[in-house]
Amino acid sequence: MTEYRAWKTNGFAAILGVLVFLALAGWSIYLSVLEPSVTGILLAVVSFLAATLLASGIFEVQPNQAKALVFFGKYIGSVRDSGIWFSIPLTTRKMVSLRVRNFNCKTLKVNDVEGNPAEIAAVVVFKVVDSAKALFDVDHYEQFVEIQSETALRHVATKYPYDLFEEAGYSLRGNAEEVATELARELEARLAVAGVEVIEARLTHLAYATEIASAMLQRQQATAIVAARPKIVDGAVGMAQMAIAQLQRNNIVELDEERKVAMINNLMVAIVSDRGAQPVINTGSLY
Repeated sequence: MTEYRAWKTNGFAAILGVLVFLALAGWSIYLSVLEPSVTGILLAVVSFLAATLLASGIFEVQPNQAKALVFFGKYIGSVRDSGIWFSIPLTTRKMVSLRVRNFNCKTLKVNDVEGNPAEIAAVVVFKVVDSAKALFDVDHYEQFVEIQSETALRHVATKYPYDLFEEAGYSLRGNAEEVATELARELEARLAVAGVEVIEARLTHLAYATEIASAMLQRQQATAIVAARPKIVDGAVGMAQMAIAQLQRNNIVELDEERKVAMINNLMVAIVSDRGAQPVINTGSLY
């Protein structure tokens, strides 16, 4: 079902008509009291019924709100313009908010594409763009948005690994923008049936599940150390070269090839090691 505009007219004119009919009914009753007459009583009843009928068609619409009109079970259109309006009498009116709203998905525990359990949550920004679909195509569109948001988030999270480390491709941690875009696109397709437009979807929480968090942290630390080793080695070689060159330039000590090798070995071990090096003091001769 698709929304369309309902017939309406100025509500203040209808209010004026109600007052006129009520005044006519009161005047007819007054005349009937002074001089009893079947015509006067009949006119009073008809005027009162006409006022009641007109009053049933008057309604108010707030800004960023829509009211769907149903006449004896048939949808006859929606009114989006704010103000006081008059439409077909004896209709029931169902209100739908058109304001932009947020929905915070609760934290879900899912398995990524590699089977690692992870915790993930997101916020979805949406608004209703079709009041007829929101009211008549689904039951309780707000609950529908909640369930479909959690389902889409779970589906997207299972398509990617949590982290790729040295591999190429998309991951939940390294490509949050791309994952959010795909989540919004999938939600748009799922919620179109409810007349809901997804404005934005963003991840608000992403972490390894508690049971594997410690192991994954050790893996990340090891990967970081391996990635930093080339820079550490380059720095260590440069420092060893500078130390030997300065010692020789200042004539502090004469180093033959064997002593140079020993000094370079000690410097490289001390600098490259990821733990504090324990010095060994040589109290005798190198030879």
